[in-house]
Amino acid sequence: MSFNEGANLDTSQVTGGGSRGGLAIGGGIGGLVIVLVAAFLGIDPAVLGAGGGTDPFSTNQVQGGGDDAGETFDQCKTGADANRDDTCRIIGTVNSVQAYWEDALPADVSRQYRAAKTVIYSGATQSPCGTASNQTGPFYCPSDERIYIDASFFDELTSRFGADGGALAQEYVVAHEYGHHVENILGFLAKGQDGTTGPQSGGVRIELMADCMAGVWANHASTTTDADGNTLLEPLTDQDIQSALSAAAAVGDDHIQESLGGGNVNQDSWTHGSSESRQKWFLAGYESGTVNACDTFSTNDL
Repeated sequence: MSFNEGANLDTSQVTGGGSRGGLAIGGGIGGLVIVLVAAFLGIDPAVLGAGGGTDPFSTNQVQGGGDDAGETFDQCKTGADANRDDTCRIIGTVNSVQAYWEDALPADVSRQYRAAKTVIYSGATQSPCGTASNQTGPFYCPSDERIYIDASFFDELTSRFGADGGALAQEYVVAHEYGHHVENILGFLAKGQDGTTGPQSGGVRIELMADCMAGVWANHASTTTDADGNTLLEPLTDQDIQSALSAAAAVGDDHIQESLGGGNVNQDSWTHGSSESRQKWFLAGYESGTVNACDTFSTNDL
């Protein structure tokens, strides 16, 4: 999905990851076992990085992050910038997703949306939920209500997991993480803390709900506007939808296990759902256009 070139990007909705050394105490505060429920891939970082990843629940020397990191994103001013640059595309998507939910939540479910910043970093940074890195993938941290993403993950999504590299494949990633923020606002996120795994587990239902919410946003994305009333995104094409579906399939538990685990699929260990289920729930949100279609906890037909 392309951005309208004349749309203005609001960089105040994001912040940069820093480069100063710091000590991250994994797990953050107060028994937050939910911290990696929202991790986009949700598998052992050692599998992704051939043993070179970091464990977000251990103590690691990582790069620091935060609002004082000094990143201003001066290269990201317009929709034209979002069309050519992955970092700017993240910013434009954040703008669009938040503009949509700010209006939709009060209208659909009588709840007020509260803004959530995205931390765009390179390599690794700290979060209250542990280490953020491109080994763990993008994730939402409920304790500070921020999304953490390294733009280089998009290269991994295409080269390692097989997404097609289209714009909506990348935008789907951002919209999925903001789906977790909406779940947090609505009180669903805690349901992913049941400690179980498998295709019917609470964690899988949380992830599929976020996929559905990403689809809901996609349905309305071309109606979202910047602060001056300029439309942010152009209407979706069939190719855009196929691009999003390729990303949803790429991060299905079965696909990841097949491609990185020697071809063995163990449903009992699933935390995010199959490729088919992830595509199904994205389409459920896209075709319905309403968050009311995303209640994955009221059905066993996942």
